[in-house]
This record gives sequence, C-alpha cells and structure tokens, in this order.
Amino acid sequence: MFRTIDALDVKGKRVLVRADLNVPAKDGKVTDTTRIDRSAATLTDLAARGAKVVVLTHFGRPKGREDKYSQKLLVEPLAKAVGKSVAWADDCIGPAAQAAIAALKDGDIALLENVRFHPEEEKNDPAFAKALAALGDLYVNDAFSTAHRAHASTEGLAHLLPAAAGRLMQAELEALAKALGNPEKPVAAVVGGAKVSTKLDLLGNLVSRVDYLIIGGGMANTFLFAQGKSVGKSLCEKDMADTARAILEKAKAANCRIILPVDAVVASEFAENAPNKVVPVDAVPDDMMILDAGPASVESIVGCLGGCKTLVWNGPMGAFEIKPFNMATDAVAQFAAGLTGQGKLLTVAGGGDTVAALAAAGVDARFSYVSTAGGAFLEWLEGKTLPGVAALEIKASGGCGCGGGSC
Repeated sequence: MFRTIDALDVKGKRVLVRADLNVPAKDGKVTDTTRIDRSAATLTDLAARGAKVVVLTHFGRPKGREDKYSQKLLVEPLAKAVGKSVAWADDCIGPAAQAAIAALKDGDIALLENVRFHPEEEKNDPAFAKALAALGDLYVNDAFSTAHRAHASTEGLAHLLPAAAGRLMQAELEALAKALGNPEKPVAAVVGGAKVSTKLDLLGNLVSRVDYLIIGGGMANTFLFAQGKSVGKSLCEKDMADTARAILEKAKAANCRIILPVDAVVASEFAENAPNKVVPVDAVPDDMMILDAGPASVESIVGCLGGCKTLVWNGPMGAFEIKPFNMATDAVAQFAAGLTGQGKLLTVAGGGDTVAALAAAGVDARFSYVSTAGGAFLEWLEGKTLPGVAALEIKASGGCGCGGGSC
C-alpha cells in the first residue's frame, strides 16, 4: 500500500513535488509537452487546496551546472499546463531556492533549477537530501519514470518528510497493479524490440506470470533461429540461441504459451517502401531480412487476444518506424484498442518505442493506460523493486512510514 495526496493536509504547507519534466527540446524550446501536461493534475490539485507547491525535477544528464541543461525553458510550458504563473529559482537548494519559496503564497507554484546540477543528487547524498528537505514540509513523488533510481530527490526525501504519491504516480501504480499485480486472467504480454539480451530478466519474469507471451521484433528472430529456422540477413543474436531455448522450456514448465511469428514480411534492404514479400518463417531467403510479422501471424495474435482479459505491451512487432513494416504493430494495436473500447480487455503499455509505436498506430489514447516511463516501466515488468516506489509504501507494522511528523 502507498499513501496518496488525499491523505495529506496541505493548506499553507510547502509541498516538494518530484516531477519528471525531462522533456525533449530543441533550440531552447520544448518540442513535446506530454510529461509536463501529465504532471499538471497533481500540481493544480495541491495548489487548489492551498499548498505552496515547489517542483523538483531534472533535465538531461548535466555534468555539474551547464547552461544548456537549465530548466528555465520549462517555466512557460509548465505555466500553460497549470493555468497560472510559475515562479522560478535558479538553484534547487540554498539562498535562491529559499528566497523563491519564501515569496510563495498559498496556492502558488515554483519551479526550482535542475537537481542534477548537484552531483550529490545521483549519489543520494544524505546531506543534499537534507538540504532539499529543509525547503519543504511535505514530499510528493509524482515521477514514476525515475522511480527505479535511488537518488536524493526520488528516494532520499521520502525518508525525511511525510511522503505520498502524486496523481500520476498513483495512476501508474494502480494501472500496473491491475496489469500484473492481481490481473484478471487470461493475461497476455506483447514483448518486442531488437535484442533478447536486453530483455532477459523481463522474459524470465513474464513466463511465470502470464498465460500468453507474444514475441515480436528482432528478438523473435533469435527464437526462430533457436528453433532451427534460417533467418537470412535478419537482425538475430545467434549466440543467444541456448538462452532462447531455455526461456521456451521455462515457459512450457510454467504453462505459458509463447506465440512467435508463423510468417514474415521480408525485404533485401532496411529502407522505407523497400520491395518486400510475405513468406513462411521457415522459408526466409538467405539474402533477405525479416522486417515485420506477416498477416497469418497477426491473425494468430488477435485470435489469442480475443480470449484474454489483460494485456501488457512492451515493444513493437516489427520495424514500425518505416512503412510498410508497421503493418503488424498497427493491426494488433488497433485490435487491442478496439477490445479496450468495448470493455473486454485491460491494456497497459509502456517503454519508449512502445509509446511511439502506439501513437503512430493512432491508439495511444485508446489503451487503458500508456506509461511514459522507460527504464522504470521495464524494471517493473522484470519484477524488480523500484526504490522510489518502495520508499512510499506504508509499512505493514501500521506506522505511516513517512519519516515522522503528521501525515
């Protein structure tokens, strides 16, 4: 269990909110405000209840203070998202931060400078965490996407102030609990991507937790190769064949059915609109490469999903970035979205390529929940403990686990 902001008395309190506003930018302008827009609900809720809202976040991977990683460019889009002016401080601790926060009235919002300008942030340095804690009365973590990192502002602070999950963190955790924590069965998982080696922990965890594991993308080629099929010039980790066979055996023992492509769209080059054809997976020409799953594979997958109640999705079915090799990803995604709309399937998806693929298919708003978290979503799928989430959990002893003070 974890506490939410509903449990906090915030009026007149300085509330430190760890958000994830690490958004793409070009020439000093934010190019995608999705993460900013998603953070607005927590900030406006707290402000409406009379809190003095102080936003902590990071931007990029600076080595010390670097102007190109200043978060000042976030002030305008953040103000637009919350519908009110946002104060700015050019540091996240010390006199500048203290002055900006002291000037806040109930209901005001301030954004502090990049926490990663201080190397102590990523080291989860206790003194730095205390310097941050001194700026607030309460702590709210609304950054699930950084919850896999035990940093000062994502984990350390939760032990120093009364702590709770923000609206975005709450939505994420509730969606993930429904998907794999206590899901409605049968459960299917779509796992795509380039390499088996990057998703070993994920596959190992899922085969014991889902009824159907649908493998696509380049990693499917490794499984096909492990079954003795020729994959031509396809992306394939041939040195992972034994590992793939072990995963197949583990799935069999766990009564998890692994679904691999039965046909493939092949081409001689990795290029948009390259001449292509559909072949059975055991008839891939030596001089061609698999770039997408074929129509018979799609039919097999949608047949499986039609009988499922829950779907977890991480990774595309093929080279969705270049047409026409987006066909399988689009078809399966659109079918899943249709079932979601009918109330027949809970769909939870996440991971960078996944978000882009679902958006390209036009279904990102039609899934039950699409996580913008990358590494944190993957580590959750792998069954790992996320430090930023664990720090928010209410201890079974009945204590509040908030680090002291009144919740």
